[in-house]
Amino acid sequence: MRDVVKLSLVFLGTLAVAGYFLGHGLTADNYAYFLSRRTPKVLAIALAAVAISASSLVFQTITNNRILTPSILGFDSLYMLLQTTLLVVFGASSVLLINPYLNFVVCVILMTISATVLFTLYFRRRRANIYTLLLIGIVLGSVFGSISQFFTLLVDPSEFAVLQDAMFASFNNANRDLVYMSVPVLALCLLALYRYANQLDVCWLGEDNAISLGVDIRRLTLKVMMIIAVMIAVSTALIGPVLFFGLIVVSLARQIFISYQHRFLIIATSILAVFLLLTGQFVVEQWFGFETTVSVIINFVGGSYFLYLLTKNKF
Repeated sequence: MRDVVKLSLVFLGTLAVAGYFLGHGLTADNYAYFLSRRTPKVLAIALAAVAISASSLVFQTITNNRILTPSILGFDSLYMLLQTTLLVVFGASSVLLINPYLNFVVCVILMTISATVLFTLYFRRRRANIYTLLLIGIVLGSVFGSISQFFTLLVDPSEFAVLQDAMFASFNNANRDLVYMSVPVLALCLLALYRYANQLDVCWLGEDNAISLGVDIRRLTLKVMMIIAVMIAVSTALIGPVLFFGLIVVSLARQIFISYQHRFLIIATSILAVFLLLTGQFVVEQWFGFETTVSVIINFVGGSYFLYLLTKNKF
């Protein structure tokens, strides 16, 4: 079966799930209320899915490793550290925590600035190695996580409830205005990745071959890393941390689709990610009755799948 046909089937399945997610239980009396609540949620799911899947795809291309995702750079831990620091320094009643717009903007800006400083300083070295950067990300993520855990011991138990909403990805309380604010940012990031798609295709051949074919690996890696940082910052600040979702989606996309072209794979993984995340959220709401979150299911399935890849040497 051709990739275009497979993608069409996935797209139709995504439309079917989205349509059922939006339309089930609607009547002439309640449709306005429920659509006003469900539409931002579906859009938030779509934005998060596209951001995580596209960034994970190009991240694996840059690192030439199929079991890595941007979460290894510590973005999730940095997000939790920011939320914890704001709570400890300013208190639970601070406008930086209560105001969702201000909290969103502060987190995105600080996460983007932190990534910019790290990448810029690192790639100024002549012999910058991407795997050394990954090790730095692992260490920083561990440090950020330890500091966050220490801070949580200092806060009042009643204030700790404020952090619980930030610890797990949730689409139930997605702010409509924040969702719409994220659309142009992620759209620009996708356009930038689409622009570098041809160079990313060459990176499949390995660093030495890509350099011999005229690709500036250092410059391309820095640019792509900056785009990834913005996409993950927006996604995490919008819905919270999701660790293994990018690994699951990209691995499934590589098994379903034969194409190596990033212009196709970015679209394919994005549509597949939306389908999986919408389905997961529907299962959480209809089967589990909101007794768990979609991030818990993703982390469980993703962790198991990660171990499977390691044991089967699929990377």
